[in-house]
Amino acid sequence: MADTEKPLLIKRYASRRLYNTETSDYVTLEDIAGFIRDGREVKIVDLKSGDDLTRQYLLQIVAEHESKGESVLPISVLTDLVRSYTTQATSMVPEFLAASFEALRDSQSKWVESMNVVNPMTKVPGFEAVQAQQEAFLKAMTGQMGNQWSGPTQEGAEGDDKEDLDAIKRQLAELQAKLNKMGK
Repeated sequence: MADTEKPLLIKRYASRRLYNTETSDYVTLEDIAGFIRDGREVKIVDLKSGDDLTRQYLLQIVAEHESKGESVLPISVLTDLVRSYTTQATSMVPEFLAASFEALRDSQSKWVESMNVVNPMTKVPGFEAVQAQQEAFLKAMTGQMGNQWSGPTQEGAEGDDKEDLDAIKRQLAELQAKLNKMGK
């Protein structure tokens, strides 16, 4: 069984192939991205020199997702990152980004916890559907869903999506009506 407390060690061979030392097999960048999405820390080292290549490969994963049209970072953030390399702010940027992502993770955890606590809103019809949608949205925003949804893939799927959307709209209207009654 793998020790998930220690970073997963990936060795890069001279042929540029990446080798997972836990499973004794070769992996791709997408495999590494999957390990990370699953909450695993990863360390990538050059077999010959021992140099840590983790940062280089993580940037490559982000760049590949960006090139596929999967916008990971807004252009304004990318522009600010490039600017930070030529300013005195360079030393502050990594700490700021790390603190920002830590705050995002904390607030997401607290939000999910608060949604699971017994809440009088849970008795409102349609609340569970709204809660599930919000959780899915948060997961998507933090990269935990990966590419599970890629839009309609078969005939009739668009019609199903429209029906789902109509049902959600009805549920939201009912929820809003009940909230309005409660507020009076």
